Amino acid sequence: MTKHRLFTAFVAARPLAAALVLALPLGGLQAQGLKPSGAARLPGVSAGTAPGAASAAAGQQPADFIVVVVNSEPITSHELRTKLVRTELQLKQQGVALPPRGELLPQVLERMIVDKVQLQAAREAGLKVDEATVDTAVQSIARQNQFTPEELRRRLKADGIDYGQFRSELRDELLVSRLRQREVESRVSVSEQEIDQFLSEQGKGGAGASVQLLNLGEILLPVPENATPEQVAAQQAKAQKVLERARAGEDFAALAGEFSASASRGNGGQMGLRSAERYPPLFVEATQALRAGALAGPVRSGAGFHILKVLEKKQDGAADMVVTQTRARHILLRLGPKLSEAAAVEKLAAFRQRILAGQADFAALAREYSQDGSARDGGDLGWANPGMFVPEFEKAMNALGPKQISEPLVSRFGVHLVQVLERREAQLSQREQREMVRELLREKKQNEAYARWVQELRGRAYVEMRETPQ
Repeated sequence: MTKHRLFTAFVAARPLAAALVLALPLGGLQAQGLKPSGAARLPGVSAGTAPGAASAAAGQQPADFIVVVVNSEPITSHELRTKLVRTELQLKQQGVALPPRGELLPQVLERMIVDKVQLQAAREAGLKVDEATVDTAVQSIARQNQFTPEELRRRLKADGIDYGQFRSELRDELLVSRLRQREVESRVSVSEQEIDQFLSEQGKGGAGASVQLLNLGEILLPVPENATPEQVAAQQAKAQKVLERARAGEDFAALAGEFSASASRGNGGQMGLRSAERYPPLFVEATQALRAGALAGPVRSGAGFHILKVLEKKQDGAADMVVTQTRARHILLRLGPKLSEAAAVEKLAAFRQRILAGQADFAALAREYSQDGSARDGGDLGWANPGMFVPEFEKAMNALGPKQISEPLVSRFGVHLVQVLERREAQLSQREQREMVRELLREKKQNEAYARWVQELRGRAYVEMRETPQ
C-alpha cells in the first residue's frame, strides 16, 4: 500500500532567508481516537528577501502603485515585487530552474489574488488566530531550525526580514489553514467500497501498483546562502568525511544526530516511506540505481550538502510493508469560556518545565489535568502507525526523539503537550493497510475538493486590474 500521509511531507532544512518551510505542529489528534477528522495541511511558511529587495537589487526604488483590487482590497506593486523575489528564492533553494520573469510574475500575482480571497473568506467566517497561536508557531519553527525564539528573531533580522511582517504572514497561513479545515477537509469521507476498488485495481496491476516507495535517511551539512567559495569547499569536505564514516560502518542515525541540520535529525535522519514523487527530484535521481542500505552523496542543493541512505525501496502494493510506529502520550486542555488559548499554553508550558526539572511526572499530570480519554492511562496513546494523527500533530511528534517533550501546540481540539516514549519497526496487518489506503484516498479527495472550492471562491471575487505588472 502506498504511504501517502503516513509521514509528514518532506521538509528540507534550507537557509532562513530563502524559506522557513518547516511544518508547524498546530494540529491535534481527535479525542478518544487516532484518525484525523479532516487532516489539515498547513501551507509552507516562506520568508525571504526583505520588502524592497527586488528594487534595491536594481539600484532603485520604483514608486509603489496598485496593481489589482480584490473585493475592494488592493495588491500593490511593492507587495508583488516582494512576493516575486521570495518565490524565486524558494525555487532556487528547491533546485528548480527559474522560468522567465515574464512567465513567473502572472503566476505569482494569481496566487496572491487567490490567497487574498481565502483570507477574506476566513475573516467573513469569523475565524481568528490569536497571538498565543502565532507564538506557538514561531516556537515550533525555531525549535525545528534548532534555534531559540530569540535566535530565530536575530537570524530574521540579519537576513533582512521584518519580524512583524514574518508574524503577519504566519498568522495568515494559519488562518487559511483553519478555513480549509472547516470548509473542505472535515467534509470529506472515504467509503469501504472505494477502498475495495482501490485494492482491486492494485491487485490487477493497475497504474497505482507501479508507484515506487522510498524511505531515505538524510544528513544535511548546511551551506549559508551567501557562502564564500572557501565555506562551500569546507562544508563539502566535511560532508565527504561524514560519508566515509558512514561507509566504514558507523551508525547512520548517530551520525545524523551529530552532524545533520535537517528537520529529520530527531528521527535519526529517517524521512519516512513515501512515494518517490514526494521527495525532491535530486534525491530520487541520486538514489534511483541504489539498493536498500546503499549510500549516496554528497548531493548539493540550495540548502547545502546531503548524504543519503536508502533505508527501504519497494513498489506500491507490497504485502510485507514495515513501518516505524511511535508510542507517545499527551496532555490535552480544551478551550472554552473559562480557558483561553493563552492560558492553556501558559499552563502546559509550566507543566513542561516542572517535568523537565524532575518536579512532576508526565503521567500523573495527564491523569489529573488531561481532558482526553487517554487521561486514565497517563495520556498514553499506545502504538501508532504513521498517518494515524492529523499531519500537524504528527509532524510535531516526529520531530521529537524518545523521551523528548514538545512545546505546547494548539489544535482544533485544544492545546497539547506531547512526549514520545519509544519507537519500533512493525509489519502492517491487512486492517492497517486498509486504513492507509483510506488516508491516501481521503487526501486525494481533499485536494480535489479544495481545488474546486478555491476555484469557486476565485470565480465569485471581484477582481479589477489597475496596472499591468512589470
